[in-house]
Amino acid sequence: MSVRRFIGANSRDVMRQVRETLGDDALILANRRTDEGVEILAMADDAVDAAELTPTPPMAVAEPVSAPDPLQAMSERLLQEMQDMRALLTRQQAAQPVASAPAATSTQAQLSELLARVGFSAELGDEILSGLPESLKALDPQSDAPLAWLRQQLAGRLNVLDDEASFFDQTGIVALVGPTGVGKTTTTAKLAARFVMRHGTRPVALVTTDSFRIGAHEQLRIYARLLDTPMYALDAEQPVDDLLNRLQGKQWVMIDTVGMSQRDQRVIEQIAHLQGGHSRVRLVLLLNAASQPETLEEVVLRYRQAARAAGAELDDCIITKQDEAGRLAPVLDIVIRHGMRVLFSSHGQQVPEDMSVATPRALIHQALETQAPVSTRSGLAAPLSMPRWSRDVLGQGRRLSSLLTRLRQRMTGFGALEAVWDIGALPGGLQDSQLDALLAKPLPAATTAWSARRNERGCDWAMPDMGIDEQDAWLALPALQHRQPAGWQARLEAQNERSGTRAHLLPVLPDFDTRQWLNAQALTWVSLAAPAQRVSFHGERSTLRALFNDSTLSHRVDVRFRGQAMQLWNAYAEVHGDAGDALTAWYGEIRDPESAKVVARRYWLTPARLGGEVLPLLTTQLQSEGLSALTKRAWQQLKEADSGDVSAEVRLLMASGVAAVVSHLDNASDEAALALRTDLLNLLGTRRKRRDTAMLDALVYAFMARDAIRQLGSVSREVGV
Repeated sequence: MSVRRFIGANSRDVMRQVRETLGDDALILANRRTDEGVEILAMADDAVDAAELTPTPPMAVAEPVSAPDPLQAMSERLLQEMQDMRALLTRQQAAQPVASAPAATSTQAQLSELLARVGFSAELGDEILSGLPESLKALDPQSDAPLAWLRQQLAGRLNVLDDEASFFDQTGIVALVGPTGVGKTTTTAKLAARFVMRHGTRPVALVTTDSFRIGAHEQLRIYARLLDTPMYALDAEQPVDDLLNRLQGKQWVMIDTVGMSQRDQRVIEQIAHLQGGHSRVRLVLLLNAASQPETLEEVVLRYRQAARAAGAELDDCIITKQDEAGRLAPVLDIVIRHGMRVLFSSHGQQVPEDMSVATPRALIHQALETQAPVSTRSGLAAPLSMPRWSRDVLGQGRRLSSLLTRLRQRMTGFGALEAVWDIGALPGGLQDSQLDALLAKPLPAATTAWSARRNERGCDWAMPDMGIDEQDAWLALPALQHRQPAGWQARLEAQNERSGTRAHLLPVLPDFDTRQWLNAQALTWVSLAAPAQRVSFHGERSTLRALFNDSTLSHRVDVRFRGQAMQLWNAYAEVHGDAGDALTAWYGEIRDPESAKVVARRYWLTPARLGGEVLPLLTTQLQSEGLSALTKRAWQQLKEADSGDVSAEVRLLMASGVAAVVSHLDNASDEAALALRTDLLNLLGTRRKRRDTAMLDALVYAFMARDAIRQLGSVSREVGV
C-alpha cells in the first residue's frame, strides 16, 4: 500500500511515527484532528514514481465500504494530481530544445575579468576599458591585440622615475616614511649604497629618528659602517636643522624615520617636525606590496593628508617586499589611482642588489601574470574612499596624465611644446626672453616641410615650417618663418647645419643654383609645382598640365588628405628643367575612394636621380596641407582664451604644435596611435565626423586643463590648503 494512515495523541507523536516508518523524505498528503488525537495520511517519496507505473490498488480501510472516508478520497486525489504534474513536467522537459552553448564572452568582458582576477579595482578597470577601441572590441577574444592594448594602457598610467641618475644627482635631504615593518631601514641602506656607488662615501650621511624600536639604531649603524658613512640620531621631535652643523659638506642625507601606523595621530606631528626647519626635505612613502588593498589605500590617504597639513608634498613612493606579495596589482592600482610616482621596487633583503628602478612594462607584466579567483576583486571600504565626484575628477586627471605621458614618449619635441605652453602662462614681459632661450636649442629633424612664404589667408601670420623625425612623425615644436634667413639656399643651409635635415619638401621649385647645391650635398628634395610650370620632354617644351593631360593613372596609394581618407592616383615622366638638369615630373589626383571623385590635383618636380623612392614624401607633403586649417582653429581658440596676454609668437607655436601632434595621430595607423586617438576623443566625450578637428579641440582642452591644475596647485600652496 502506498498511502499509510498514522494516528497519534498529538502532532509530535504522529510525526515521529511517520519518520520512523517512511523516513524523513515522506510526503504528507493530509492531516486532521479526530477523537483519538491527530490523523495523518502519508507516503514515501519514491512511492510516487512507483504509483505512476502500477495502478494503486483499493485501499483497505476500517470504515464500511458504503461510507468512504473523505480524508482517504482526498489523499487519492492528491496522489493523482501529483502524478499528473510529474508527467506534465517530464513532457515539457522532453519538448524543450537542447540549450545552445553560451555566446562567446566579449573581448571587453574578458579584459574586465582579467583585471578583476589579478587585483585591479573596478574603478580603474572601468575607466580604462571605457576607452577600448571599437576595432579591438570586434576582434576574437583570444586575440593578443586587446591584451597588448591593455598592457599599454596600464603602463601609460603608471608614473615612474625616468632614470636613476635623476634621483641620485638631485642632492638634498630625503626622508623615508611609512608604517612599521614596511622596510624603511633596509631601503635606506639600499638607497645610500646606490648613491655611494655613484658619488662615493664622502657626500652621504645617514640619519635615524627611530628611538622606539629595539635595535633600530644598531641596524642602521651596521649599514653605515659597511658603507663607510657617518650616522646620526635625531629625536623624533627635533627639526632637521638641529643637525645642520654636523652635516656640513654632506650633499645627500637619508633619514630613516620612525614607523607609525597610518591611524596614529603622531604621523602628522612626525612629518611636521621633518618640515619644520629651513631645510627642504623630500618625502618618499614606502608601500608594502604584501599588504591588503584596504590597508594600502588608507596608508596613502593618511600619509598624504599629513604631508599636506605640514605644507609638504608626498608624491613619490617605493614599493617594498615585492617578493612577498601574492599579487602586485593592488599596490599598482592604488599608485595609479592616486597619481603617485614609483621610484624603485624592492624585492629582497640584500643590499643593494634587491632593489631596481621601477619600469612600467615589467611591473604591469608581473601584475597581470598573478591571478586569483574573480571573487577576490579588491573593493575599498566606503569610509576610505573619496566621494564619487572626487573619484571622477581623479579619474579624469589620470586619463589626462596618462595621455600627456604617452605623447611625451611618442612625439619628438612634445616636452618643448609643453615648455611653450608654460611660457604662455608667464607675464608678457618675460615671454620673449624665455622663448628665445627655448628656441636656441633646435630639435633634430630628418625632414623639413617648408611652408609657403606668405601669410595664411585671412591671418596676420605665416604658417611655421614643420619638422619630421626619423620615424616620419611631425615634430611637436615647429620653426617660425620670420626667424629663418632670407633666400632659399640660405634657409636650407641653416636648417641642415642646425637640425641635420637630409630631406626638404618645398612649396615652390627653387632656382637652378639652389637645386645644384641640393644635389651636390646629396640631399633629397621634393617641390610642388604649378600646372603651368614648363619642362622639356623629349626635346619639346610643355607645361605640366599638357604633359599629363592624356596620362593613364594606374598606380595608387592610400593617404589622409585634410582629415579625410583618400587615394592618391599618380603618374610620372622623366623631364628636364629650364637649365637642362634632369628631373622627374609627377602628377597626382586625390580621389574619394567611395565615389572616385577627384577632389584635388597636384604636380611635383623631383631630382631624377631619386626615381620612385620619393613617393612617400609626396604623400607626406599632401598630409601637411591640413596643418594650416588645424593651426587656424587652434589659434582662434587660444586667442579667445588668453585675452591677448600671450605673445603672437608663443601663441603661434602653441597652435601649430598642437596641430602637428593631431596631424601625426590622425595619419598614424599603429595600435598605440589608435589608443591615443581614442583617449583624446574620450576627453570631450563627443563624436564628430571630422576626427582631426575633434582631436584638436580635445588636445587644446587637455593643455588648458593641465595649466589649470598646475595653477590650482600653486594657489593651494600659497593659501596653505
